[in-house]
Formats: sequence, C-alpha cells, structure tokens
Amino acid sequence: MKTIYALTVLALPAITACTSDIPTVNLGIDDSYRIERMRKLVLSPALTGAAYRWSVDGVTVSTDREYIFLRAEEGTYDLTFEIIDPDTPYRHDFTVTVMHEEVEYSPYISRVYEYCPAPGQFVNEMPRYEDGDTYADILKKAEESISGTNDVMITLGGYGGYVTFGFDHTVINTPGQYDFRIWGNCFYELTDPSRPGGSAEPGIVEVSYDINNNGLPDDPWYELAGSEYDNPATRHRYTVTYHRPDPGRDIIGDATGNLTDLHYIIWNDSEGASGHIAQNIFHRQDYYPRWIDTDAMSFTGSCLPRNAVDTSGDDSYFILYSYPWGYVDNHPNEYADLNSFDISRAVDTDGHPVDLPGADFIRVYTGVNQSCGWLGETSTELCRAQDLHIDTPNQFY
Repeated sequence: MKTIYALTVLALPAITACTSDIPTVNLGIDDSYRIERMRKLVLSPALTGAAYRWSVDGVTVSTDREYIFLRAEEGTYDLTFEIIDPDTPYRHDFTVTVMHEEVEYSPYISRVYEYCPAPGQFVNEMPRYEDGDTYADILKKAEESISGTNDVMITLGGYGGYVTFGFDHTVINTPGQYDFRIWGNCFYELTDPSRPGGSAEPGIVEVSYDINNNGLPDDPWYELAGSEYDNPATRHRYTVTYHRPDPGRDIIGDATGNLTDLHYIIWNDSEGASGHIAQNIFHRQDYYPRWIDTDAMSFTGSCLPRNAVDTSGDDSYFILYSYPWGYVDNHPNEYADLNSFDISRAVDTDGHPVDLPGADFIRVYTGVNQSCGWLGETSTELCRAQDLHIDTPNQFY
C-alpha cells in the first residue's frame, strides 16, 4: 500500500494569491532553533511515513514520530530527521542552539501541584488548617512552606499520603550522578550504634516527565527503586483506605493515658487487613484532613516493610531503623548522598527500568504502614528539595 502523506498547507496572503497557485508544503520543522538549557523543544513533523529516525550529532536518539529535544549543556547541536519509507523517503537537517537562561533558574522547588496527606497526628498542623480553608488554601500553604529556601516542614500523614512538586525547569537525568536532593527531619538515636536508626520514616519517590508538555502532572509516574524495592516483604500495588472518624464510636484510651482514642481512624487495605490510627495525648486536633469532604481516602503504591522495633518490650521505646538508601526522611540531612536521588533508578509498574531524559514533577509519599504506640503512625515529613545540577552559593548541609 502506498504511504499517504499528511501535508500542512500554508495559506498565502491574498495579495500574492494571483502570482502562484502552488501551495507551500510545511515539514513542521524549522532549519534552526534557539532554546534555553533544561527547556524542552517539541519537534512534531507534519509528514508521515512508514518509520522515523531522529539523530543528534550523528547518534540515533529516537524512532518515534515526535521527538522532545532536551539538553543541559550549552552549544549548537546538529539534528537530522528522517522518514524511512520505500516510496517517499525524506531527510531534514537542522540545528538547535542551547543557550544559558536569561533569568537564572532556582535550584529549589518553585511550585507544589498537589498536597494530599493521609490522616496523621501532624495533619491540619503542618501546614496549619484554619477554619474555612479550602484545598486551594492548604495547597498554597504547602507551597509556601517548602518552596525556595523557606525550609518549613510539612507532613504527609500515614501510608500513601503524598505531595507533588516541581522546579522552574526540567531536572536533567545525568548518568552516573545524583540529580536532586530532598530534606526531611530524620535523626539517629544513640543506644544502638551498630545499626543506623532512630526516627526514620521512609518516603518513596516517584518522578514524571511532561511528555504532553502541558505543564501539569498528568503523565505516567515512575518509582525510583530504592534499596527495598526487590525486598520480598515489600508489597507493590498496595492500597489503603482510611475512613473519617465515626462520631458515634466508643472512645477508649490505653492504660498509659498516652493514647486517648485507640479506634480513632479505621483503615483497611487491599490484602484484607485492617487497623487504626490512634489519637494521642500530644496532638488533640483532627487527624483527618479538614478540607476533605469525602468520608474515605484511598492511596495506592509500594508499601515498604515495617522498620520499627519496640526495644523496650512495653511500647515505651521504639527505634525506626533506616533503610540503606533511596528514601526521603530516612537518614539525617547531613548525609547528603543518602538523601539524594538518581532519576536513572526509575522503573515502571512492572519493575522494568525506564530511561527518562529528566523529571518535571516529583512526588513523595509515606512508604510504610505502621503505628508505634505513643509515637503514633509513621509519617514522612519534608521541608525542601534541590536540583543538584544547578549551583547555589549558599549550599545547605
């Protein structure tokens, strides 16, 4: 069958219509482009054929019809687009000049797109809910807390609660290097120096690349596989549903007086298990997000093995042990490498590696479903993130 070409015809001005009856065929690709570094250039040819090939400096980079050009290094790149077709082959050579941005990029978070914590003891406090606040109000507060150098902690609540944020540019996936870093509030305790642990509340990281180039986090998400991804005890495609507290429930505390409502928030999961997030004496505000209208909240993702050990035997002293690497709020902030992330670790829902040019959106969610007596539920907290490929004169530890 002969290939049919989709041609884009440029309408000629009326003043020249009488001089030429031949329409101009537009490939849809110019002879040259100038773009800023870390900005995407979407190349979408108007012509179609049996197969396609894109090359940059003589190296094939894609065989899709459309190609997104993205580079961190300044300079001029030679590109070639080819239609591979037995009847009507086509080739177009052009250049892309990558320039330094006119306005310097910030290495820190510039926008929070979503803030959806699961119920927890710091919810409605970090950030603080005020009567009448809508989701838009809370989202703005979350953004003000962790964007730039504001460095104000937000909570993600129990398992699955998440935040989605981005920078004012695409974070480039640089082979062999960490690409971004995230700060939490983990600390080590001193009674067991043989094994790092203390307050580790591991958060799983996902990344998304803005393929449709609409500036919204509506593209596929990929987990950055940490040290426990292949652990047999890690559960993938795991779902937890939390239920708004029943106002008619019997309120029962524990013998110590530290837990004032043992059956405060009921949860059930995709494996048939159920449990509660208890309310403790230290945090008396609502644990269920007050800006949420629905009576149930569900979260799905990978669920890491429980990392808490009651070393006292009577629920009075828990150590939350750190996993080796790959999670937020899992090691103290001074351990930079252990709080940094490589986009090359991205995997799809089946665990297969995914080669992403970069990340436009980053999501962190609480990765463990556990409660630790008077310490309450395990909840990831974070306060800042940084693109490690952009220099900053005021580097934080």
